[in-house]
Amino acid sequence: MFQLYYDHAAKAKDDILSGLTVAFALVPEAVAFAFVAGVNPLVGLYGAFLMGLITSLIGGRPGMISGATGSMAVVMVALVAQHGVEYLFITIVLTGIIQIMFGAAKFGKYIRMVPYPVMLGFVNGLAIVIFLAQMEQFKTEGPDGIMHWLSGGPMFTMLGLVALTMAIMFFLPKITRAIPAGLAAIITISLIVILGGLDTKSVGDIADISGGFPAFHIPAVPFNLETIEIILPYAIILAGVGLIESLLTMSVVDEMTGTRGQGNRVSIGQGLANTINGFFGGMGGCAMIGQTMINVSSGGLRNLSGIAAALFLLIFIMFTSGLIAMVPVAALVGLMFMVVIGTFEWGSFNLLKKIPREDSFVGILVAVVTVFTDLATAVIIGVIATALVFAWKQARHIHLITEDRADGSRVHRVHGPLFFASAHRFNELFDPENDPDDVYIDCAMSRLADHSAIEAVDNLAERYKKAGKNLHLTHLSPECRKLLTTAAELIEVNIKEDPNYHIADDKLA
Repeated sequence: MFQLYYDHAAKAKDDILSGLTVAFALVPEAVAFAFVAGVNPLVGLYGAFLMGLITSLIGGRPGMISGATGSMAVVMVALVAQHGVEYLFITIVLTGIIQIMFGAAKFGKYIRMVPYPVMLGFVNGLAIVIFLAQMEQFKTEGPDGIMHWLSGGPMFTMLGLVALTMAIMFFLPKITRAIPAGLAAIITISLIVILGGLDTKSVGDIADISGGFPAFHIPAVPFNLETIEIILPYAIILAGVGLIESLLTMSVVDEMTGTRGQGNRVSIGQGLANTINGFFGGMGGCAMIGQTMINVSSGGLRNLSGIAAALFLLIFIMFTSGLIAMVPVAALVGLMFMVVIGTFEWGSFNLLKKIPREDSFVGILVAVVTVFTDLATAVIIGVIATALVFAWKQARHIHLITEDRADGSRVHRVHGPLFFASAHRFNELFDPENDPDDVYIDCAMSRLADHSAIEAVDNLAERYKKAGKNLHLTHLSPECRKLLTTAAELIEVNIKEDPNYHIADDKLA
């Protein structure tokens, strides 16, 4: 009994300390993404608090951290610039409703359709995005109002503190895991800077994060058709981006922990969190792979870690904003650099020569598109590219094995699927002019998959008709029979008896 209590207490301690580490990392990220979206930093912080708390409370993916994200912030820019922040809040409400409907319809399972090369590209692309996002912290505003790279002493101080942060995070776990390495690094670097009087950028130099508890607020927009026309396109895009990033992050956590999340539950949780965000002045968001990696690697494997991170973030906002303002940005940059190192799949370089070139191309394509556009676009392009590559490879497999029978007829045994990509090749395989009067197409080793396949059969039948030959289809699977029967009125083919095309579904002996 005491051992069981000790185990639970130890796990709770890991979750709470991990949540504290994540909360520190959430502050600059939420502020930065708020600036990207063109809203007050507190809107980003409230969004991170509400997303993290609600998704964890209702039982979202254990260990996964949600908050304000850059992938959604870039979509919000135009909306906020053109219509104001109140339209953003009502859009986030609609975004959440769409995500809830997605999860309720049990569409979350379709994340399984995302191929592994796309997942690999997603992870590597986001690692690069996280890395590039930290580069802004190595700049300072000059007298001309333009951001310039740090130089001289400030740059060496920044680099030294970042390197020390990374060293602590690398070596401390080899000595003890009693305290998360990220938290130890933040505390150590903060003490060095404060006690040593070092002149370096701190969280307080980025923005004022002090505030109160988020208050309930109905978005001040006219509730009419015009408003719907304005917000609906943004809501659909935000819902899609948020779901894709959340479900892919869930898959990454599944792989890391050897467990399996529930995509539909995650979708509903993200949707509910976004809906509440819109009514409490938050900018919404989705799962954050960087903070999730910090959480999981620090031992935060349960929902308590997400709850703790959200509550600590609220405490920072309401009570300890002055102390958090003193935390050096260098410590948080070093923390995120270690996240980048842990997130990037370095083994993918070794895979380049071991996997098909097409898969390598898709992985690189997704990573590049993620960096230069956004996650949703990258994943959609990756899935389409993978599907086209697969279709092209399958199309090359269709071929015939021909056999002449004693009665003078000829049997063409089709091997490989007949669908849109292989339809042209299928028609090229036949020569009605040189075939005998009776020709059988044996479909035992093939399948008619789509409308293109039906048209291919229809065109072939027409060619044999013009040549004065009799064409028979044999050994059709039940699915193929149903497909042809359903389309009979469309292409005017009767698979049982067709006096015009002479197609039949005879059984060969």
